[in-house]
Amino acid sequence: MFNSLSDRLTATFKNLRGKGRLTEADIDATVREIRRALLDADVAVPVVRSFTASVKERALGLEVSQALNPGQQIVKIVNEELVGILGGETRRIRLAKNPPTVIMLAGLQGAGKTTLAGKLSKWLKGQGHSPLLVACDLQRPNAVRQLQVNGERAGVPVFAPHPGVSSEFESATGDPVAVARQGIAEARARLHDVVIVDTAGRLGVDAELMQQAADIREAISPDEVLFVIDAMIGQDAVNTALAFNEGVNFTGVVLTKLDGDARGGAALSVASITGKPVMFASTGEGLDDFELFHPDRMASRILDMGDVLTLIEQAEKSWDKDEAARMAKKFADQEDFTLDDFLSQMQQIRNMGSMKKMLMMMPGAANMREQLENFDEREIDRVEAIVRSMTPHERVAPKIINGSRRARIARGSGVHVSEVNGLLERFTQAQKMMKKMASGGGIPGMPGMAGPGGFGSPRKATAAKGKKKPRSGNPAKAALEAREAEARRAAARTAAPTGAAFGGQEDFDPSAMNLPKGFEKFLGK
Repeated sequence: MFNSLSDRLTATFKNLRGKGRLTEADIDATVREIRRALLDADVAVPVVRSFTASVKERALGLEVSQALNPGQQIVKIVNEELVGILGGETRRIRLAKNPPTVIMLAGLQGAGKTTLAGKLSKWLKGQGHSPLLVACDLQRPNAVRQLQVNGERAGVPVFAPHPGVSSEFESATGDPVAVARQGIAEARARLHDVVIVDTAGRLGVDAELMQQAADIREAISPDEVLFVIDAMIGQDAVNTALAFNEGVNFTGVVLTKLDGDARGGAALSVASITGKPVMFASTGEGLDDFELFHPDRMASRILDMGDVLTLIEQAEKSWDKDEAARMAKKFADQEDFTLDDFLSQMQQIRNMGSMKKMLMMMPGAANMREQLENFDEREIDRVEAIVRSMTPHERVAPKIINGSRRARIARGSGVHVSEVNGLLERFTQAQKMMKKMASGGGIPGMPGMAGPGGFGSPRKATAAKGKKKPRSGNPAKAALEAREAEARRAAARTAAPTGAAFGGQEDFDPSAMNLPKGFEKFLGK
């Protein structure tokens, strides 16, 4: 979504690197490029003006002029201002003191409200809640059925007393306000602690839409009203958000379709224009492609500084702790890393989601975006097919896999023999590295780590310790150096008698000390 904006801002900051001092002309040029990048990304003009004015004011102050690295200080300022216009801090759902907590979804038709209802319900269920979906969109064809399907996939019950319409030629007959009231009563009766009400939308903002949304809000008194907006609609997002804010007074924003290829200015405009925080983001079509919106992390992604915290959270959520403990014990016991272990680790990575999305969260990912775009997600499937085509004995002892076995494995997995060879070669390298690390040798070639090529290499340390000063090639000079060295050693022997570490032996009287009987033999007396 923010690829274009991220590339423009990253290229702008590259021009500031290495400059010990920034002139006013440098700052003006940087702010000008930032303004162009934001406008090209469809960010609302008032937001661009406010953002660039604040960046310029701070950049011309003491904050930058007295910094050791002015270029990095500019990046820090832009990052902080981005966090500010994205909402400042993470906003979570405010739960009602007396359940159920009622969440109402509002927005235009096509923004993804019904799909988002399923995603939000599954996310809340994963947080330990017991949500109930209420189908109040009775005028869009098959909207009720779509919500029921999403509820089944999320494992969340759906309250739908009215079937709605099944085609565009039918006219809506049900009362969405009555359905909303009945849904709240049903949630209380069945002890659900969260109710998500899916409402109808229109292709555009009109009086009938706003009146219906306002009537539902008045009837159910929701704790949260989430405005669902398509992040790909550009400048019109601001007008739509202002209209809904005036009509239903929403409390938070949810951005959908953040995985699209649009420029994404809506995300940078809505929170600043309406003063309402972005609370959630939908990043794909699956029910799991949904996440809490963190302004600081999104700003880091835009500036190509990565989002490692979200990556860690995804790993903690999907990683099998028992499997991780088993691998840790195996690593500590220096047992061989087998193809079964390799397959298990591959499956753990698959559980985290798309490899492209995970890699794009790493700092500096913009520099390898082209390679990531060309990455084939099915490569993991091919690797899994190759390993599963092996016998249990072959997975434990891959050295027995000869030519005929490789041909059989290739046929069984539907790949070429060269792919089997490549996998076995990569696995052998990984196995050697794991064995080296388990034995305390460290990663080969890694500075600061024990092992060949590292700073902690025992061979190099021993060689350095026993290394002598080279002697001169001139025989006369070499003889002179030898005599001087011998004289220094003789002077040292004369100055400190043998056995006196802190002075002469004649200054030490063992009888003056309260020592155990027979201890004097250890003192050389």
